[in-house]
Amino acid sequence: MPMPWFLLSLALGRSPVVLSLERLEGLQDAARCSPGLSCHLWDGDVVCLPGSIVSAPGPVLVPTSLQTELVRRCYQETDCDLCVRVAVHLAVHGHWEKPEDEEKLGRAADPEPEEPRNASLQAQVVLSFQAYPTARCVLLEVQVPAALVQPGQSVGSVVFDCFEAALGTEVQIWSYTQPRYQKELNLTRQLPDCRGLEVQDSIQSCRALPWLSVTADGDNVHLVLDVSEEQSFGLSLYWNQTGPQTIPLNQTDIVPCLCVQVWPLEPDSVRTSICPFTEDPRAHRNLWRAARLQLLPPRGWRLDAPCSLHAQATLCWQAPGRGPCQPLVPPLPRENVTVNMALEFPLLKGHPNLCVQQVSSWEKLQLQECLWADSLGPLKDDMLLVEARGPQDNRSFCALEPSGCTPLLSRASTRAARLGEQLLQDLHSGQCLQLWDDDLGALWACPMDKYIHQRWVLVWLACLLFAAALFLLFLLKKDHVKGWLRLLKEDIRAGAAARGRAALLLYSADDAGFERLVGALASALCQVPLRVAVDLWSRRELSAQGPLAWFHAQRRRTVQEGGLVVLIFSPGAVALCREWLQDAGPAPGAHGPHDAFAASLSCVLPDFLQGRAPGRYVGAYFDGLLHADAVPALFRAVPVFPLPSQLPAFLGSLQGPRGPRLGERAEQVARALQPALDSCLRPPGTAGMGRGMGPEAGDRT
Repeated sequence: MPMPWFLLSLALGRSPVVLSLERLEGLQDAARCSPGLSCHLWDGDVVCLPGSIVSAPGPVLVPTSLQTELVRRCYQETDCDLCVRVAVHLAVHGHWEKPEDEEKLGRAADPEPEEPRNASLQAQVVLSFQAYPTARCVLLEVQVPAALVQPGQSVGSVVFDCFEAALGTEVQIWSYTQPRYQKELNLTRQLPDCRGLEVQDSIQSCRALPWLSVTADGDNVHLVLDVSEEQSFGLSLYWNQTGPQTIPLNQTDIVPCLCVQVWPLEPDSVRTSICPFTEDPRAHRNLWRAARLQLLPPRGWRLDAPCSLHAQATLCWQAPGRGPCQPLVPPLPRENVTVNMALEFPLLKGHPNLCVQQVSSWEKLQLQECLWADSLGPLKDDMLLVEARGPQDNRSFCALEPSGCTPLLSRASTRAARLGEQLLQDLHSGQCLQLWDDDLGALWACPMDKYIHQRWVLVWLACLLFAAALFLLFLLKKDHVKGWLRLLKEDIRAGAAARGRAALLLYSADDAGFERLVGALASALCQVPLRVAVDLWSRRELSAQGPLAWFHAQRRRTVQEGGLVVLIFSPGAVALCREWLQDAGPAPGAHGPHDAFAASLSCVLPDFLQGRAPGRYVGAYFDGLLHADAVPALFRAVPVFPLPSQLPAFLGSLQGPRGPRLGERAEQVARALQPALDSCLRPPGTAGMGRGMGPEAGDRT
């Protein structure tokens, strides 16, 4: 089955660092020492019995560190096995013990050192090797001459050739002496597979291994395995995590810990594993999108994610509205995050306005969730007070607002400053909820409902007085008021009919001819009547605000007024949509400064992906310029109309169920569209200049 290009395009064809290995001839194990030492390898393997630790009678040899090196042990020119060479570094441990009579009488009578105590040292060093499915123990005898015996000093090393092991396996090595004077040394190593070694022609299992490569055909990717015709093979995409998992793979499943494994279907075959997405920025974006914050009552939380993340978490305060969540750092510190591990909030109580922010290692906000919103209800219009405690029980208070932390008893023109004394009274009377407390300060959430209610009481009193005055006027001049109300009703009806429903047109500026066609459609829709917004008529606003800000404002106004956003599909628009759906995004600078369609896709696509598009969007394309199947399947969740063949249905969708009959209007729109559409359908070089868009092409929004 073809797979998306970015699924396997990264490192499947990338070559890792290739190691060239030393070649050893023959089957015999061997041992060699540093200059000045003598060593001997016992014939055959020995039994691994470390025994218990005993006290050293004087200076003894002990192993201090282990080193490994990969070599090839070859029996013929093209018949070799992987082998692990082990080097054991040795040092002198302990001192000569003083005789009991010297300890009693001291050394004052004979201060000269006694040379006869210096003698050569001999040790039996055991090497234990385990690598599934084999285990071995060998014994090395090492002798150090007296000239090199210095307590606490290194004397050299002994090298053993070698332990055979399979490619890609994990090996464990231990070293100790007999008798044992200290804890045994241990070393664990993961051996590379065939991809990391220059052994394809000498190790038989590597010659039989399927080799991977990747070819691309447009948006499709093909994984090519170079194997013989009679060989069977297995292929696996797996998560580099512990524990069994069943994973349905799609584009959004590409994360940094996703790995690929391939192996021949033969007994004890070697498997090749690669993790190609470890450094891929797109995989890291998918990982953050898959991450979820979960509340664990009473004050615990956990970050769930398929891979480990390098991030920090902090609490923030989200006030009602669209303002940013304000981090509570300080007074609360940031904490390092461990994925899939329960963590504790440093809080006394939860609050719906408290949210958790996840900040990545490059100081970018990646994730924010208000965990208590589900259990404690929607955001509240509470004021967060920050208490700072100094020496001698000095305390100061400020209120967290969008402009910063405002001191309560200040002359600032903010709401917190105006209500500073009342908020302090609420705090001292126990009306505020304490969220956090330590030696340096505290956090308090104070309700503001009663102050909002006081303001509304005055508004309602004013409204009642105004209504009473109107009622008195109605009683005094009943007949005149009836006539005025009748005229007002007629004006409202006429105005509503004249204004029409709002429609925001989004299109990709493929060429000048297509822009003229969209301009003709927009001008014709204004005569339906509809209130049309299109970037062609708002060049000055686009230059001042930018395409994204302009689209946000127009979309919000259109949705609030019950209108529709019209997506006009063309070959260029379809290409842009596919770029976004494949998560590549348009290249910076690839579109003009006024291209609202390219800028709007970052907000349009989430509406379709989250099921919010029906009732807010409709689609359209022009007959002859685009085939119906070219419209991406995601956008077919809303009606998509070919124009002008389905103009009546298109206009009916824009007008809504209560709109007037549009038979004649549809014919007028079709006549207005046809010249511009014919101009676009002519071959290049034969089209005329086309009709202009008339005075309606001015700045109308």
